[in-house]
Amino acid sequence: MGVELRERWGRQPVWARCALAVYLIGFLVGTRTHVVDVARDGVHAYAVFPQVSLQVFFVSLVVLDPLVIVLVGLVRREGIWLAGAVMVLDLCGNWWGNWHWLRDDPSQLMRLVPLTIFGVFVVASVPPLHRAVAGAAGKPEAAVPSV
Repeated sequence: MGVELRERWGRQPVWARCALAVYLIGFLVGTRTHVVDVARDGVHAYAVFPQVSLQVFFVSLVVLDPLVIVLVGLVRREGIWLAGAVMVLDLCGNWWGNWHWLRDDPSQLMRLVPLTIFGVFVVASVPPLHRAVAGAAGKPEAAVPSV
């Protein structure tokens, strides 16, 4: 598996490897955040949000974020699509759930800026990154340089 995984990463263009690395770092940060929240407060970690659907979604990120990490780390196209879907939902959920605080105190926007930048990057990069990974998957094994 290690050699095959190294070959999968090696077949990617440099920009795609960088984008995949950014995905991994961002979703590792998200995993850490959600695991710490749930470990500290249990299933009520997001009770500050009045919408039960948001509470359930944010708790589910304890599973979804690591799943993205595994699939992206394995350079799977499914991981790229899942990353995009999770980030769309995460951005919408955070903006929706925090809107009333933003209205009352616009300085709270600073908490959402890093997440929004990462989310926009992920969503915007899904189509070209999916094409790159799909194209690299179709390359013959003999064309892979040895590392």
